[in-house]
Amino acid sequence: NNITLKLDYNDLASFDKVYISKVFTDTYIPEDILTLPNIVFGGTGFFYDKAPPLPDYIEHHMPDYHLYDEWIENKINSGCKRNEFKEYLDYSIGFLTRGCFRKCEFCVNKKYDHVFLNSPLEEFYDPTKKKICLLDDNFFGFKDWKEHLNKLQATGKPFKFKQGIDERILNEEKCKMLFSSKYDGDFTFAFDNIEDADVIKGKLQLIRKYTDVIPKFYVLCGFDRKDKYDDMFWVQDIIDTFERIKILSEYKSLPYIMRFNRYEDSPYKGMYITLARWCNQPNIFKKKSFREYCEMNQKYAKKGLCSSMRYLNEFEDNFPDIANKYFDIKFSDY
Repeated sequence: NNITLKLDYNDLASFDKVYISKVFTDTYIPEDILTLPNIVFGGTGFFYDKAPPLPDYIEHHMPDYHLYDEWIENKINSGCKRNEFKEYLDYSIGFLTRGCFRKCEFCVNKKYDHVFLNSPLEEFYDPTKKKICLLDDNFFGFKDWKEHLNKLQATGKPFKFKQGIDERILNEEKCKMLFSSKYDGDFTFAFDNIEDADVIKGKLQLIRKYTDVIPKFYVLCGFDRKDKYDDMFWVQDIIDTFERIKILSEYKSLPYIMRFNRYEDSPYKGMYITLARWCNQPNIFKKKSFREYCEMNQKYAKKGLCSSMRYLNEFEDNFPDIANKYFDIKFSDY
């Protein structure tokens, strides 16, 4: 077969088949394109959590790791850095498992209620690639995780779980194997709900038995599980976000703020923006409290208050007790 990477919607009728994938629902694709008889489309961007499975002949074959070669070469020749395309160039990419039993309300992955084997490593592993990138949703929720982790380790290649790891199901054996692996980049977990605080504190203590590296935790904010999005929720959500940041700092773990899109409706939208800018720059977060970060921004303001300082002042005026408890916590103090 003669396969090409199509970068536009021109002259699609000249192809026998055109496959269109969409990850995000807000990605624009002209509606008339999808009615063409030679078009096959799929992905969560079209079907959200109801996407039909791919045919086996597509799902279960070695990826074409050279599909993007010409596009990448053109990008690099136009001035882009090779490092921007490292996952295209340096990684074998695939799913060992699919599915997750958590069914988190905010997550697109609610189609399955368990974790199951999707494909053996050999199906997407290219020995000429330097590293392995796994897209699994909840690898350690799979009953045969140990067998497949052993296979990953046997390659001798660094690997990573792109979607993060569910720390709530870690145990001694899983930690011992995971943290003795040749892992690529940050160990990434999630702290999405303050109600998990006690569980996560216990898992952080367990993690610390096996590694001194600083893990990263996604911290979801701006999502109301009761779907009220009222004033009481927005204030409590700011508190819960700061509390999770504090807990993670106590265990020398880095928060990475993930804002659910409804944060834009919040009367404290500016606080969410400033929190993300503070936490998501590790070199700054490790050295400065929230207040110090805002004061640092103020030094660069040409006149008046900078936005960070304005948001801090407004929130502190309305909620001095919250500000007193959290605005001066500092990663380096723990």
